[in-house]
Amino acid sequence: MNFRAARRAVTLGIVLFYCLLRSLASRLSGTDTLERRALWLHESGQLAMGALGVRLKITGNPPKSGLLVANHLSYLDILAFGAALPCFLVSKAEIGRWPLFGILARAGGTMFVDRSSRASAEQVTEEIAERLKGTVPVLFFPEGTSTDGSELLRFHSRLFTPAVEGGIQVTSAAVRYVPDDGSSERVLCWFGDDLFLPHLWSTLGGPNLTIEIIFGEPQIYKHRRIAADATQAEISAMRERGAPVPQQTI
Repeated sequence: MNFRAARRAVTLGIVLFYCLLRSLASRLSGTDTLERRALWLHESGQLAMGALGVRLKITGNPPKSGLLVANHLSYLDILAFGAALPCFLVSKAEIGRWPLFGILARAGGTMFVDRSSRASAEQVTEEIAERLKGTVPVLFFPEGTSTDGSELLRFHSRLFTPAVEGGIQVTSAAVRYVPDDGSSERVLCWFGDDLFLPHLWSTLGGPNLTIEIIFGEPQIYKHRRIAADATQAEISAMRERGAPVPQQTI
């Protein structure tokens, strides 16, 4: 039996149960708002990262508002961004149907999109436009799926529309995994036909890890395709350069 995985799994389970209780208490007290859900995700992400023993290294300034886009390597990205800043997530629809994790995602104010459905994409685009009027950033992964990190997939442009039409800033963020034992980032990526639970168990029992998030400078774009291509190029360059100093470690 992998005792490291078992220990981390128990600790993570306790943390997630505690976070759910806090979310439920907020709803029962009548104090539940979208902004409080984003803050709940922020605090819960920090607790979950601590339970997993994952360090978070931040370069640049997390945005205070607007649209945030990033490359996508695994479910760990959600915890890392949640720990880095309060934000609303856009996730694929099947996550919302997962036991426990779907409940947690909804508790954090996540928006779910079925990319195979034009109606779903249009509905979420409208919801993003509404959220962007507030002071909490909206995060989505334009690749549409997680990858092995070897290269970025072409960014889908549809969900850039609310920011482009509203003249709202778009910030790029690059995510990198750095295992302490020097192994490949790919070992920790969740992609292709990998099953979730076996991969999670492997991750729990794997090496200590630092997740690096590098934030770029906010930009305003005039066309969604230009926004998609420009942010893809920027994120690719940031991943290749790595994280320069100064850095914050959480």
